[in-house]
Amino acid sequence: MVREKVKFALRMAPETQELVKKMGPLDNCQSQNEFIEKAIRFYAGYVSSQEATEYLPVALVSALRATIQNSENRTARLLFKLAVEIDMMMNVLAVGMEVPPEDLERLRGQCVRDVKATNGSISYKDAQERQSGIK
Repeated sequence: MVREKVKFALRMAPETQELVKKMGPLDNCQSQNEFIEKAIRFYAGYVSSQEATEYLPVALVSALRATIQNSENRTARLLFKLAVEIDMMMNVLAVGMEVPPEDLERLRGQCVRDVKATNGSISYKDAQERQSGIK
């Protein structure tokens, strides 16, 4: 089914036309016009960035989505395992330690500040030094 096309004048530098002639066959284009249409659609997709699938190959989009999904799934599984381990540790500590609720709340506030200040990069050594009064 052939769609109606609009004819209009187009001016370009001779180097650009040579590039169209050279690159068109590499993209399996039957004419310079087809190559220029593809280039315009690609660039429009790039500029709008609304839908990457308009200008990225389908296989690449599919591979990127799969990679991101696998990464999300792996991160979720690791976070779940970490939460289980922390819950086990908290229960063991709760059995062996008698910490007053007000001390626990004060510690929670200090820990929140520490995590924010270090972007989550807290080590056992840092906590030990803080509790020993070294830091």
